[in-house]
Amino acid sequence: MKKILFIIGSLREGSFNRKLAEEAERMLDGRATVEYLDYSDVPLMNQDFEFPAPEAVRKVREKVAEADALWIFSPEYNYSYPGHLKNLIDWLSRPLVAGDRQTPLAINGKKVALSGAGGASATARCREKLTELLTLPFIRAEVMTEPQTGIQLNREAWTEGRMILTEEQTALLKSQVDAFIDFIE
Repeated sequence: MKKILFIIGSLREGSFNRKLAEEAERMLDGRATVEYLDYSDVPLMNQDFEFPAPEAVRKVREKVAEADALWIFSPEYNYSYPGHLKNLIDWLSRPLVAGDRQTPLAINGKKVALSGAGGASATARCREKLTELLTLPFIRAEVMTEPQTGIQLNREAWTEGRMILTEEQTALLKSQVDAFIDFIE
């Protein structure tokens, strides 16, 4: 059974994107194993202490390397992805050994799905920019560009903190789950 590592672009425990990931996890039941990446203690990228990598960085690289695929669920911050998510990807895109640009990185060749819950654009710009970042020649992730799931949250979500997917949104997520299983097998 394939192992999918979920990366939540919001560090807030009760985030809408975590709730969206939990819904995708339910839909994946029995078809893949899911693990959530905890990267909350990864320090800001700083070449002054890049080698040897901090323990938190070593752990996330190990988790990414062990996974068959990654699924990123991210909100959109100012028409892009959150800074802490970019920081994680920055660490994943750095050499594992000083001066060694030949050894594959933990993220190289990883199959990636993108989803997000947010405002009016349904995270479209975030997902577009993540696709651009993840497919850079030195990162070389394989992003599944279609289908992706973008959820425009309704007023109740923002005022009551509850995310209730419509039938159409549930069908979109289910379609992405099915496509991603095919993509990674």
